Amino acid sequence: MNYNLYSKDIEELTAHLNAGVSPFHTVQYSAELLKGQGFEELKLDAPWFPKAGMGYFVNIFDTTLAAFVIGRDITAAESGVPSLRIAASHTDWPCLMVKPSPELTCGSYAKLNVSVYGGPILNTWLDRPLSMAGKVCLRSPDPFHPEVLLVDFARPLLTVPNLAIHFNREVNKGVELNPQKDMQPLLAVLDETLNKDSFFLDLLTEETGCSKDDILDYQFYIYNCDTPCRLGIHGEMLSSPRLDNLTSVHACLSGIMNSRREHGISAAVLYDNEEIGSSTKQGAASPLMERVLEKLYLSLGYGRSSFLDALFGGFLLSLDVAHALHPNQAEKYDPKDHICLNEGVALKLAVSQAYATDASYVSVVEELCRQNIIPYRKFSNRSDIRGGSTLGSISSCMMTMPAVDAGAPILAMHSSRELMGIKDQWALAQLTRAFLA
Repeated sequence: MNYNLYSKDIEELTAHLNAGVSPFHTVQYSAELLKGQGFEELKLDAPWFPKAGMGYFVNIFDTTLAAFVIGRDITAAESGVPSLRIAASHTDWPCLMVKPSPELTCGSYAKLNVSVYGGPILNTWLDRPLSMAGKVCLRSPDPFHPEVLLVDFARPLLTVPNLAIHFNREVNKGVELNPQKDMQPLLAVLDETLNKDSFFLDLLTEETGCSKDDILDYQFYIYNCDTPCRLGIHGEMLSSPRLDNLTSVHACLSGIMNSRREHGISAAVLYDNEEIGSSTKQGAASPLMERVLEKLYLSLGYGRSSFLDALFGGFLLSLDVAHALHPNQAEKYDPKDHICLNEGVALKLAVSQAYATDASYVSVVEELCRQNIIPYRKFSNRSDIRGGSTLGSISSCMMTMPAVDAGAPILAMHSSRELMGIKDQWALAQLTRAFLA
């Protein structure tokens, strides 16, 4: 097989992976891509004046983004109301986050106090070159609108060192890591140039060029700064941090930027906070998207009843990574409903509705795949293993909309570095392009 056939989507995904070092930076990069394709920015708290045939996006609290393409002839919709299709994903990933007043010392070591965000595989963060990215909030004349700077240190700064086997001879039998004690990253070796009580704040002032007194607060994600690379005999796999879920962010954006629907409205939503349950103002477990979509329909001149018609008749394609069959742990998977790398899109089903999929609506996606020659397989977890969940059920419940959960299968999910098949990214992007076409 010639895996170079899928290079365009992999190159685009790699750019997302390199740019998306925090949810802030993922949204910033996504907004730049949309602007480059002629999308106009709308403000969440200002009037909207959308026009047929145009594309728009709104930055929602800096870590969530919604984009829309309005059909060129929405007044000709059969029901009188433009139909609605939404592709959704999330911008966050399991990681470490810097706490307030994070300076810690041990001997002559300068460390950072951190919190664990989401459910990372902690031992995969050990002995890695780590960096930081996020935002810094500065004083401004208006206390209700502090100045915000996005910051990416963009170089190896930190590491969390393992304990030598000589001090724990049982390490290869498994070690439970304590999030507070064992995950504090080493930032520096103290010397006469570093203040042990303010070395982190001093680093921020140096990096931003701002006065220490002007820094009000910050929000920093620690990320694995290893770069993506292809591997395998034919270069058929991609190894990278943050595949969960920038694979789906790329697919959503590719879909919306290629949307050409005549009579309907297409939308792509990049939510934050899926890894911690979605129950935030910018997460899927909020009224956010219903309110954003209602504002859009009202701005186009439709009433509340028409908007509800569009909502109930809409369709959500929720995209998040799936569990690929592990080559050394096959017994952890369902004996039939599993998927390997490079077998295409995983359509995720669960009777618990942890995945928002049922026969009527998964059939729609299956037919899209068949018509467009997109490989896919249905995936279910073993009956005695809970598996994961995603934002599909949450978001479809909040919006009362039919939904299907799908995604690219990956290995080492929630590791600081994950593994996927090259063909699967193309298949996921193709599905999303077909869905929003």
